[in-house]
Amino acid sequence: MARKSYTTEQIIGLLRQAEVMLSHGKTLDTVIREIGVTRNTYYRWRKDYGGMKMDQAKRLKELEVENSRLKRAVADLTLDNLILKEVSTGKF
Repeated sequence: MARKSYTTEQIIGLLRQAEVMLSHGKTLDTVIREIGVTRNTYYRWRKDYGGMKMDQAKRLKELEVENSRLKRAVADLTLDNLILKEVSTGKF
């Protein structure tokens, strides 16, 4: 079975839709069937994105991208530093 990929905005929209259905008295099994996800996916989404608004989700995504960019920069600088230390000691 092919996996469907959801964007953060879609996930938040589905969680809101699920909350509305649950507040109208539908059971959780019915709700997850209607939004088309498994129970585990629903709980994982609720843990990760529960209570988040769209602007918060966009900001989270921006921070994740910036964090990965900074991690790459630190790794490059560390490698350069190690190379310079090795060259300066003459062990090449």
